[in-house]
Amino acid sequence: MLTAFAQAFKTPDLRKKLLFTLGIIVLYRMGTHVPIPGVSYKNVQICVDQAQQGNSLFGLVNMFSGGALLQITIFALGIMPYITASIILQLLTVVIPRLEALKKEGQAGTAKITQYTRYLTVALAILQGTGLVATARSGALFSGCQVASEIVPNRSIFTTITMVITMTAGTAAVMWLGELITDRGIGNGMSILMFISIASSFPTSLWAIKKQGHLAQGWIEFSTVILVGLVMVALVVFVEQAQRRIPVQYAKRMIGRRSYGGTSTYIPLKVNQAGVIPVIFASSLLYIPALVVQFSNSTSGWATWIKDNFVKGDHPYYIISYFLLIVFFAFFYVAISFNPEEVADNMKKYGGFIPGIRAGRPTAEYLSYVLNRITWPGSLYLGLIALVPTMALVIFGANQSFPLGGTSILIIVGVGLETVKQIESQLQQRNYEGFLR
Repeated sequence: MLTAFAQAFKTPDLRKKLLFTLGIIVLYRMGTHVPIPGVSYKNVQICVDQAQQGNSLFGLVNMFSGGALLQITIFALGIMPYITASIILQLLTVVIPRLEALKKEGQAGTAKITQYTRYLTVALAILQGTGLVATARSGALFSGCQVASEIVPNRSIFTTITMVITMTAGTAAVMWLGELITDRGIGNGMSILMFISIASSFPTSLWAIKKQGHLAQGWIEFSTVILVGLVMVALVVFVEQAQRRIPVQYAKRMIGRRSYGGTSTYIPLKVNQAGVIPVIFASSLLYIPALVVQFSNSTSGWATWIKDNFVKGDHPYYIISYFLLIVFFAFFYVAISFNPEEVADNMKKYGGFIPGIRAGRPTAEYLSYVLNRITWPGSLYLGLIALVPTMALVIFGANQSFPLGGTSILIIVGVGLETVKQIESQLQQRNYEGFLR
């Protein structure tokens, strides 16, 4: 592997791509530490130190922003608006015929959908930026902090608009940096920035686990968490690479004097077809009750019940709801992202068939049957990966914002595998020994 790294840096064009990607990453990390105007940085640091010792309601979004959200910096929103916009456009493609037609137009249609995603990202950034400023002004961003209401000393409209515009511009800059990595660097830019945001919080959180115990006990907990993380990474790598290959045979066709077809291929159906999206959906949905209670400031029975059962994340009701939502969204996302009827029609159009299965409707029914069978273990695997860190942290009594959660590990492993594959393919083009050999 070290030899492959050396060979990659010896190749001029690949070296430029790697150095360019590293430069963008450094620039991105610098932006996560630049505070926006109108914020008392001293009070922010006081509240952040207190939040690190308790449960942060905004832990998921803060993780995706690389810790910039709670620091209220120019990259506070990070890439979350872009991720949300991409998911929304992907869901609307199934509902709106115009978007579905654009998706089928190839590169031109994809470019148009990408443009719509950019516009929606800016709109969501304005909305989320306004919500973040309002939350910081009310003191709800750091519940329990004595100086939380003094984070934004100036409450004027001009200051509020300036803060929202700054965070929106920061989101647009992050989106631009990600696209630069995609065009001129290595890997998918947005995925790389997401990878860096999550990985950047690992050292601090891991050391916090060690500091919570005594000298010997702290090292035991630290080593145990590291071991659990490595086992989870191995499990994620194994399942993410697993797929069910459905053989497809194409019949020979005579067009003029030439013969086409007669080849064999397969349809790869991944065990985890939905990726990390069900975990994100479930986490976001379970944040809604806690947010409603926090902003309502109600002391009624229903508010107390939600605070006791759905805020900390270690209650059985929360764990069961989280697991069931992940399973539901796994099936939901697979149902809207993979259309067996469309695949069967395309196979029939080009003379393809699954051996032993008739073309047309029987093929669609067979694909749907296989997809449902492999989605069950995939959804249960997602639920297990998401809950194992929570259960481990409850046992050790550690901070609930510890980053080795299901979402972070799934993203890091997935992005790492895809980036290594891209570097491997470019090395193989130059007859080099790759990473995976």
